Amino acid sequence: MVPPQAPIAGVPTAAAPQQTPQEEQATETLYIQNLNERIKIPVLKASLRGLFKAYGEVLDVVAHSNLRMRGQAFVSFESAEIAKKALKEVRGFPLYSKPMQISFAKTRSDAVVKKLDAEHYEEHKQRRLEHKSAHSIPPSAPQPHTDLRSEATRYTNPIKRKYRQKRLAAEMDGGATAPAAKRPNVQMPDEYLPPNKILFLQNLPENVSKDQLMALFSQYPNLYEVRLIPTKKDIAFVEFMDEASATVAKEALHNYKLDGENKIKITFARK
Repeated sequence: MVPPQAPIAGVPTAAAPQQTPQEEQATETLYIQNLNERIKIPVLKASLRGLFKAYGEVLDVVAHSNLRMRGQAFVSFESAEIAKKALKEVRGFPLYSKPMQISFAKTRSDAVVKKLDAEHYEEHKQRRLEHKSAHSIPPSAPQPHTDLRSEATRYTNPIKRKYRQKRLAAEMDGGATAPAAKRPNVQMPDEYLPPNKILFLQNLPENVSKDQLMALFSQYPNLYEVRLIPTKKDIAFVEFMDEASATVAKEALHNYKLDGENKIKITFARK
């Protein structure tokens, strides 16, 4: 499972027909770019899995922190139809404040082959490893100054290709590039807000007191303050001294039944 490769300088290639996103060959795996590089890989993978599981079983999420794969990920489903629906509805969704650029992966992932074609899994894996070895740069070779990830994005990402064509056409006509249409401002669900030191509590019992919440959250280090909202008794804010402490408390107490019945929902506060 690899992102599309950039053309090799100096080697002539046949001109490929330009494809719109609708003409892309649907596969079971989505290739996602423009992800927030500041988000830790385990958190990013969990967020992607949580976001896409609404469309069907997510077989695998692959993301790495190395230079070539930073800001990118692959999400694999059990069918191309599920992947197609997910791409259509999630493309452009601002995950951690950055709109995702999504296209179909050019090859099947290991997880997809293992699930749908287990008989040929070892053969597929061997071919992938050979391809990876053939395209890797030997350690002794001089490193190119070009960012391979940027090159691949420039030549194969449908959105960037579309705007590049518009810009070139405008330059040839001597005019300016037409402004891009504004995408509607989609608000990110609370579950996918980036981590910070303030927690937002919802679905609290209406008779909950500040002392109860202080006692509950003081089990975790570096608690700073609990703030109730007088006009809305089922929500509250809990602030810690640092982001790490808030994250620990959130993971431990999300869905906790404070009154023995209703689960409290805990997310990071919207800044």
